[in-house]
Amino acid sequence: MGVKNDDAHFAWSQGKKIMSTFTATVHPKSKQSIFQWIGDHWYATFLIAYGAWVFAPFLAPFFMHIGWFDAGKAVYFIYSFFCHQLPERSFFLFGEKTMYSLSEIHSAWQNSIDPMILRQFTGNETMGWKVAWSDRMISFYTSVWLFAIVWYPFRRKSEPIAWWGFVLLLLPILLDGVTHAVSDFAGLGLGFRDTNAWLAVITSNSFPASFYSGDALGSFNSIMRFLTGLLAGLGIVWLSFPYIFKSQT
Repeated sequence: MGVKNDDAHFAWSQGKKIMSTFTATVHPKSKQSIFQWIGDHWYATFLIAYGAWVFAPFLAPFFMHIGWFDAGKAVYFIYSFFCHQLPERSFFLFGEKTMYSLSEIHSAWQNSIDPMILRQFTGNETMGWKVAWSDRMISFYTSVWLFAIVWYPFRRKSEPIAWWGFVLLLLPILLDGVTHAVSDFAGLGLGFRDTNAWLAVITSNSFPASFYSGDALGSFNSIMRFLTGLLAGLGIVWLSFPYIFKSQT
């Protein structure tokens, strides 16, 4: 009997040891951190978070139009840190026209060429209300979001653009932005980019006068801001997204 009891005790102790070893090696699955989750779902996170950032400025004219002035002004204020919001270079919604010339802004607001004063004009019931992005910012930021959507079906075959190609795609927006900034030192409406007389000479005045002067929709300036923003957005997506995708696979 003593032998049997010893054998039973030995078997019981061995079984306990095996169970304790098994228990020690099986760990509950740790909870995924928010950063890990974002890393695993980076594309969806980008579309939602970045999309909200890009399209929120369009809420400003909508809020103003329905009479939610405090909400509209809050959107203008937040995005004023990221955009000059000059009204003659911005789109207007719910009004007579999509864009207004500087002289039209002067008539409705103040006869000033001070950008800090001009940017305060958000619109009115007749002219409509200004989008909280300028036309260049709309082109640039929106194109990044749109090109990201276009890129997704080709993600497995896409390769990052060469660095020199990336620089070439960003060079136009750099040149256009710098020349606008230099031109504005002479005063808004008074610089060489406001008349584009140099372009009229080069093209022998082949286009209507409205094409050369000002920032209205369809003018050389507005077309360049749209195209250069588009090219910059393409370059950013083409370079960064293939790299991100390959790092996740």
